[in-house]
Amino acid sequence: MTRARTILTAVAVLCVRLCTGGTSCAIRTSAGRRVVQRGSSFEVYCTFHCRCKGHMHMYSDHPPREQSHTQLNSTTIYLNVANITKNRTYSCWCICSPELDSCGLDISAGYPPERPENMSCIYKVKDKEASVVSCTWNRGRDTFLRNNPMLWVRTGYENNTDEPVRYKGSTKGTGSSSASFTVSGSVQRFSVWVETENPLGSAASITVNYTLWDIAMPETPVLGPLGCSSRECVLQVESQESVPTRRLEVQYRAAAREWTSSPDSGRSLQGVQTGSVQGRSVSPLEPYTLYHFRARSKFSTGLWSQWSADISAWTQEEAPAKELDVWFAESSDFKSLRVYWKEPDKSSARGRITGYKVRVDGRSSGSVFAADVSADAASRSVPFCVDCEVKVWALNSRGPSPPARITPRHTRVKVQQVEPPQDVQVTAANLSVTISWRTPATAPPRAAYVVEWFPEGLKLEELRWVRLAADVNHNVLTGVEPCECYEGAVHVFYNGSSVSSTRFTGVATLNSAPAAGPSVQETVEGNQVTVTWTEIPRGQRGGCITKYTIYLGSTQQQLISMPASERRHVIRHLPPAGYSLWMTASTAGGEGRAGQKVKFFIQQETPVYPLVLCAVAAVIGMVLMCLYHISAVKQRFWVYFQCLMLDVVPDPANSKWAKECTEDEGEINLKLQPSGSGVPEEVEEEEEPILVDVEELPKQSAAPADVSSSSSSSSSEVPSPETEPAAALYPPTNYIKSFSHDSDGSDHTQTSMDTNATVDYISSHVLGSTEEEEEEEEEEEFAGLLGFFPSHGVFTEPMEFGGKLTLNAVKIDCSDFFFSEQ
Repeated sequence: MTRARTILTAVAVLCVRLCTGGTSCAIRTSAGRRVVQRGSSFEVYCTFHCRCKGHMHMYSDHPPREQSHTQLNSTTIYLNVANITKNRTYSCWCICSPELDSCGLDISAGYPPERPENMSCIYKVKDKEASVVSCTWNRGRDTFLRNNPMLWVRTGYENNTDEPVRYKGSTKGTGSSSASFTVSGSVQRFSVWVETENPLGSAASITVNYTLWDIAMPETPVLGPLGCSSRECVLQVESQESVPTRRLEVQYRAAAREWTSSPDSGRSLQGVQTGSVQGRSVSPLEPYTLYHFRARSKFSTGLWSQWSADISAWTQEEAPAKELDVWFAESSDFKSLRVYWKEPDKSSARGRITGYKVRVDGRSSGSVFAADVSADAASRSVPFCVDCEVKVWALNSRGPSPPARITPRHTRVKVQQVEPPQDVQVTAANLSVTISWRTPATAPPRAAYVVEWFPEGLKLEELRWVRLAADVNHNVLTGVEPCECYEGAVHVFYNGSSVSSTRFTGVATLNSAPAAGPSVQETVEGNQVTVTWTEIPRGQRGGCITKYTIYLGSTQQQLISMPASERRHVIRHLPPAGYSLWMTASTAGGEGRAGQKVKFFIQQETPVYPLVLCAVAAVIGMVLMCLYHISAVKQRFWVYFQCLMLDVVPDPANSKWAKECTEDEGEINLKLQPSGSGVPEEVEEEEEPILVDVEELPKQSAAPADVSSSSSSSSSEVPSPETEPAAALYPPTNYIKSFSHDSDGSDHTQTSMDTNATVDYISSHVLGSTEEEEEEEEEEEFAGLLGFFPSHGVFTEPMEFGGKLTLNAVKIDCSDFFFSEQ
C-alpha cells in the first residue's frame, strides 16, 4: 500500500507539470519567428507562470551569461537586441514553488538567398544510349542558413509544354552548387534554371537553353609510357570513350616553366576507338631536362575533356655545347697558376657534369701538364711557364665541351699594346657596388673586359669575376657581403690575353667600427720599443681598415697614427718610466674598440763611455804588463817614469856619500841589513858593516850589453882593470845606484872611491842564495803562466827596496835618459 501511494503521488505531480508545460515561463520575440536577418533589431520577452521568489533573470549564449533586462510587469521581463550578427540563445529563470525548468529560445541569423548565376552544363558522353548532364552554378554569398537549391529541367524547349523535372542540388565548395541528371540519346535540346530558398526568402536564376552536342565532353585520356631522346619524346595516348574523338592536344613544360602546347596539337584525327592507343611525338626539347606532359581530347564539336594526369621523363644527354667561363690568378712567386672556372648552366652542360680536364701546352714543347679534376671542384693549380696556354674542358657522359683557353700575361708573343681602363670609379651604396670606367682610346674593336673582385687578402680563396662585351663600361658586383673589404681590377682582353688592367681597392658596403682591436706585441731595447701587431679577424673588421692608432700612456698619453698597410713601428727616445700601450683600428664607420693593453718598463741606461774607458784601460794595462816583462822595455819604462816624476834633480856631489868617497878613495863601505824587515832596529845597529871593494874603471865607449845578463849576476867580485871594454856587462853611466835599508837613509850607504868616475851598477853580495832561489821560483812561475814572455820576471833583477832612497845616496844625471842601445 505504501509503495502504491508513492507511485500515485509521483504521477499526480507529473501530470500537474505536464498540464502547466513543465517550464516556469514562456519566451518569444517581437519578430515573431526564430530566424531573423543579420543586422536586424528586436526584443525578447519572458512571461513567468509561477510566483517567483526573488528576482527574475534572463541569460544568453553558451555558457549562459546574465543580461541586463527590463521588467515590464510583475510576471514579464524583456531584453532589447540590436544589430544581431550571429546565432544566439536566450533563456529565463526564477525560483518557483514547485521548482520548474527554465525556458529558452534559439535565434538563427542569416540572409535570404541571392539569385543563382553563371549556369553551365556539361554533357559527359559515355555511350550513344544515355549520358549524364552535370550543371553547376554560383549560388552567391553565404546565407549562414540551410538553403534548398532545386534544378529544373525541361526537354525540347521549343513549343514544349512538358512539365519540368526537378532535381535536388548540392553544395560544391564555397559559393558553388551543382546537380546532375540523365538524358537519353534522343534528346537534342533542353532548358534549365535553378531555384533556391531558405526561411528568409527564395530566388531563381534565368533559364538557359542548351543543344546537347554543343556541351558534349569526352572522357579524360590516359597517357602511357614515354620514350625520349635528347631532343624528342614520344608518348602513348589511350582513348576511353566509345564515341570516336577527333582532336587531341598535348602540352609539356620543364620545371617551373609555363605549359607549352605541342606544335601539332589540336589537329584532326581519323577517329580513335575505345581502348585504342595512339603515339604522339613532342619536339623540339632540350637535352638532359626533366619534362612534364599532359593531354586532353575533344569531339568534332563540344568541349575539351579534362586534362590527364601528368607524366614525367628526362631527355637524354649531349656533349656540352659551350666552352667554360674561366679565369686565373698568378701566385706571388710566379711558380704556379691557379685556374678557376664557373659551373656551366643546364642549357650549356646538356647533361650531368662528371668532371673537368685541365692541360697546359707550351707553344714549342707541347703538353707540359695535364690533370683530371672532380665534378665538385671549381679551380686547379697548374705549373707556371712562359709562352704557355692553359685549356679547360667540361666532361659528361657524351663527351667534352669545346676547350676554354687562357694565356697568362707573361709571354714572349707580342701583344697589342692597349691603354688600361680610364677613370675607374667605385660606387658603394647599401648592399650593391657599381664599377664604372671609360673605354681606352686604343682599345681594339674585338676587345672585351673582365672585372674581378675578392675579399682583401683572399684572392686565391674567394676570387670572383664577370666577362663583359666591349660596349659595356660598368658592372654591378654581386655577392658583396656587408662590412667586408674588397679589392679587384678591370682587365682589357684581346684575343684571349690580358693586355692592360686597372686595380681598385678599399671597397666596402655598410661600414661599421671594428668590433675588436689589433693584437699587440712589444719588444724593449734600451730606450726604444718595437711594436708589432696582427690583423683583426675578418669577421670583426667592419669594413676596410683606414688606419691604426697606437696609444702610449705614461705621465701623458701619446697618439701615433699608422697607415693600414703597416704592421710594425719603432718608438724611440723614451725616458725611463713605466708605460701602457694599446691599439685601435678605424674604418669609414669610425674607430673600433681598443685591443689588449700591454705594459713595459724603460730602465735607466748605464753610460757607455765609462765602460768603454775601463775596457780600453784594461787592454792598455795588459799590453803594458806584457811589455814590462821584456828587460829592455822595462828599463826604458822606469827611466821615462822617473824622469817624469822628478821635477828637481839634486846634485849628488853635495851628498854625504860623495864626501866620504873623496876621503876614502878606492873603497866604499856598504852597510846592508838583512832582507827581512821584521828585525828590530837595535839589532840592526849592532851588526858589523860589510865592506865591499869598488874599483874605478875607465870610461868605456862600447855598446852596452843586455841588461838581463847583469841582473842575473850575483857575484860580489869587482871586475878587474884588465877587462876588455867589449866585455862590459853594463853600459857606462854617470850615476851610482845605491840601496839603503834604514828609514832615514843617511847612515848606511855605499862609498864610491871617486864621485866623478864612471862605474857600473853595484851588486851587493848580500843578495845571496836565498834571493836567487826566490828569483828562480818566480821565473818558473811566470814561465808556466805566461810561456810567451821572457824568462826573467818583474823582480828578477836585484832591486830590493828595503830602505829609502835619499838624495845623499843617489847621484842622478838625466842627460843619458834617452840613451839608445846600439
